[in-house]
Amino acid sequence: MVHATSSMLHGINAHYLEDVLRQYRLDPTSVEPSWRAFFEGEGRELVQGPAPADGPRFRPRGLFAAGGDGKAGVQEVDLELLTAQVRVVQLIDAYRAHGHFKAALDPLGLSRRGAPIELDPWYWGFTEADMDQTFSTAALFGPQSMTLREVIAFLEDTYARSIGAEFMHINDAEVQAWLQERCERTRNHCDLDRATQIFIVEQLAAAEAFEQFLHVKYRGKKRFSLEGAEALIPMLALLVEETARRGVSDVVMGMAHRGRLNVLANIFGKNRRAIFGEFDDMGAEDQLGRGDVKYHLGYSSDQVTRFGHRVHLSLTCNPSHLEAVNPVVEGRVRAKQDRFADSDRTRCLPVLIHGDAAFPGQGLVSETLNLMGLEGYSTGGTIHIIVNNQIGFTTVPEDSRSSPYCTDIAKMNEVPIFHVNGEDPEAVAQVVRIAAEFRQTFHRDVIIDMYCFRRYGHNEGDEPAFTQPLMYQAIDAHPPVLKSYATQLETSGLITTDEVAGIAEAQQRMLEEELEELHKGPNGKKLESAFEGVWSGYHGGPLSTAVEVPTAVPRERLEAILKGLATWPDDFQVNPKIERLVRGREKIVTDNQAFDWGTGELLAYGALVLDGHPVRISGQDVRRGTFSHRHAVLTDPTSGRQYTPLANLSPDQARFEIYNSPLSEAAVLGFEYGYAMDTPEALVIWEAQFGDFVNGAQVIIDQFIVASEDKWRRNSGVVLLLPHGYEGQGPEHSSGRVERFLQMCAEDNIQVCNVTTPGQMFHLLRRQVLRKWRKPLVVMTPKSLLRHKRATSTLSDLAEGGFERVIPERLLEDAAAVQRVVLCSGKVYYDLLERREATGDTATALVRVEELYPFPEADIRAAVAAHPNATEVVWCQEEPENMGSYYFMFPRLYRMYGATGPSLRWESRAASASPATGSPTAHSIEQADLLDRVFGKRGA
Repeated sequence: MVHATSSMLHGINAHYLEDVLRQYRLDPTSVEPSWRAFFEGEGRELVQGPAPADGPRFRPRGLFAAGGDGKAGVQEVDLELLTAQVRVVQLIDAYRAHGHFKAALDPLGLSRRGAPIELDPWYWGFTEADMDQTFSTAALFGPQSMTLREVIAFLEDTYARSIGAEFMHINDAEVQAWLQERCERTRNHCDLDRATQIFIVEQLAAAEAFEQFLHVKYRGKKRFSLEGAEALIPMLALLVEETARRGVSDVVMGMAHRGRLNVLANIFGKNRRAIFGEFDDMGAEDQLGRGDVKYHLGYSSDQVTRFGHRVHLSLTCNPSHLEAVNPVVEGRVRAKQDRFADSDRTRCLPVLIHGDAAFPGQGLVSETLNLMGLEGYSTGGTIHIIVNNQIGFTTVPEDSRSSPYCTDIAKMNEVPIFHVNGEDPEAVAQVVRIAAEFRQTFHRDVIIDMYCFRRYGHNEGDEPAFTQPLMYQAIDAHPPVLKSYATQLETSGLITTDEVAGIAEAQQRMLEEELEELHKGPNGKKLESAFEGVWSGYHGGPLSTAVEVPTAVPRERLEAILKGLATWPDDFQVNPKIERLVRGREKIVTDNQAFDWGTGELLAYGALVLDGHPVRISGQDVRRGTFSHRHAVLTDPTSGRQYTPLANLSPDQARFEIYNSPLSEAAVLGFEYGYAMDTPEALVIWEAQFGDFVNGAQVIIDQFIVASEDKWRRNSGVVLLLPHGYEGQGPEHSSGRVERFLQMCAEDNIQVCNVTTPGQMFHLLRRQVLRKWRKPLVVMTPKSLLRHKRATSTLSDLAEGGFERVIPERLLEDAAAVQRVVLCSGKVYYDLLERREATGDTATALVRVEELYPFPEADIRAAVAAHPNATEVVWCQEEPENMGSYYFMFPRLYRMYGATGPSLRWESRAASASPATGSPTAHSIEQADLLDRVFGKRGA
């Protein structure tokens, strides 16, 4: 029997004790009121017995070991012992939650964090007299009983040595228990065989020799040295081994420039001569106006681990925008997983290497972390590695974040975090093993935060002592990790000084030979082909090399797609309004009706998947469409069940996937860009909710989409759909910022279109996939035109012809009577057409420039020449003069017509700091004024 008084319960949290008793089915059958007050009701009985069969796989550890019959092994207990036992459990949980604060993580020993008071046994009421008392330690994954002194030593060794583990913020009890077991079974020690210890020495020696060689041979040149963080190399080598042992065959990495050259040489096996050639700047003539610095470049290779596992490694190109590569890597991995039919997401692994300042400082990190568990973006978990130099350029942690750790933002996703001292290579090996197993078991992200330092400044030309004099005094006096680890092994008799020296000398000799071979060979470097593997048969380059392909689809196939769009399972209900819309599409066949934009778009997707080309679309609200025009996914109003007709057209069709995205532009567009990089055969689309929101992804556009072919020789066929058009909806709901894309157009790097009919959109999307010429496509898509009575097409438009870069005037009967040719693009065409018809004007031809870039000069000339008596060419846009296509079209049209031929005139809204007015009435006034000026004279 258990009897208690209030005084005997001193120091025990009431709810904690209640939870413990309930969890471990202890039976307080006779409790006096002072104890009963801790419970919800008088005389409450706690069920006694074994855990249910359907309980968690990993039962939490508790106060007492279970008896042989599975029942709690305690029926009567001394209450003082019980309260002391509960306090032991509280101390154990305190170490699990806060032990990391006490861990010796900083190799320089400069960190001055005090240990939390909860880790002090006196805080829990223990005295020196209790230290040798024996307690049950069933709460630990270790010995079942220990003295309090042994318990504290156990916890210190496990949670406060060279590894600081954070996982108590995870709400999943099974995950928590799994991590506790992995840490506590070994006391967070890694038993390495001698071969692995020598392997670590070799990796450290390779890392150190590479950096020192470059420091001597290329003094003063930027390389973003890894010195001070050399343990990254054995960490990555062991990570590849550990994940390969667990089924990983492809690893895609992303990282900024710190240590990148070292990783390329020692993990990816990039030829050192190629790296030295980049330092020598050989073959500069081939890089005029293109290329990138050596520490931004990517690489791929096949490596074989010590245990015979073959792994394909790929390092993704990355600009100086440190974390911009993160979503690109995730997209590439998802594409590979889809290609391999890797539904478990265990075969292909994303690894992201961060800096400690960038991880909390760059918003793309949290945007990408948020993708972890989302249906359309999950990659089965990412292993994050933070090279924690404890400084960002010249900024110390106290000035760069508001939290104790740079990793704290990851707690929002309940990601386990392992802080580790990079000067303890065997602790590094331990966290690598746990991280690799965790990712493959739970398919979730995990973080390794490796504390280290930066031996030089931000680059090798900086003087870091200007801003961190004390830190760099400590760094100057600190030995390299190779020396300290080798000394540890020598002391243990596992390696000799001569063996270590031999390993280092072999590395130095190899580097000298590689440099000598480079200088003997031709002065040039072989460029890696970008069109191998899945890219074989595709190409980039100028538009002149693109071979046009037919994009029309036989009418009977179009009719079959329309039927499929209106078909769903017998037990599936459709919202009545949506059903009327979908059933209306059937009349396109029976009544030969014209159809709207949404129908033309869906027909394009259906024709592509039936041709064997996967289609992937993502963005905010894309399943329905921001403007309720698409309805690619139907929802049963009674059950909430969803059905995607385009994914069920035929048993042998290609994949059709459409995903509503999180409220992110940069991460989602980066993901789709990465996905398109590894699926050239697919149509990959990102749609902005409104075109204006694209500026939230500007880094991805600037650094990857428009420049990757020129910088890195990497192509992508990603498509951006940006709803665009001036309808009086305000500054953030009008402009897709076409001017920004046009300003970046050069060397046929991207395609920019503003099309006006569903048929044009149909052929454009099919052309994007069917041509072997791969370039990103930016489309200014409509809003009001989605339901405009004249923005329609027929099945004949899709079954015949193809995409027209320029649509000439076709409605006026007498071409010779035309005196004015108005060139325009997009929705404003219909405004011009309505004004022309309202005024009975037969002297003004309207020519639509559907593809703005690559600039269709020949097509424009032909459209204007069709009106031989025209004396004026007008460029009309509804955007302000400083936006839209004005400054792009002006020099080109001036070159064509400025000296000879028709006179030129330009009409637009007045230049403005804001894209559009927020007043519908003001918009109407502005639009009417614009049309007045087009059909009259300037200033009229």
